[in-house]
Amino acid sequence: MRHWLLIAALLPTLATAEIYRWTDEQGRVHFGQRPVAGAETVQVRPQVIERDEHTREREERRQRFYDARREEQQQAAATAAAQREERASECRELRRHLAQMPEGFRYYREDAGGERIYYSDEETDTARRQLRERIAQRCS
Repeated sequence: MRHWLLIAALLPTLATAEIYRWTDEQGRVHFGQRPVAGAETVQVRPQVIERDEHTREREERRQRFYDARREEQQQAAATAAAQREERASECRELRRHLAQMPEGFRYYREDAGGERIYYSDEETDTARRQLRERIAQRCS
């Protein structure tokens, strides 16, 4: 923060700095910020660059390309985030389902008449194993 304050304080002095030009004994031209005997002040004007139509079109195309690329990246990031959240939700559901199947309990399904049909121990163990395998595949 202090650096920014220093730069802001020096900026007006840098903007108003004068440049001097002089020729030495060997005939070489020199430029500097400190006046030397016989030096003349040089007026420095900011360079205004006029772009032709072709250059402006090329810059606009480049900007459209970068904007489209940035939008694609944002969409890809959003899609990836949605997929991660969907997978995390699926993993939570699989783990919750596995946690509801503690060892030693009997599980059943109801038939069309509303009667309970209990799973055998082998069917229950198979269901647990399949849940664990699915969790290992999807949630690692």
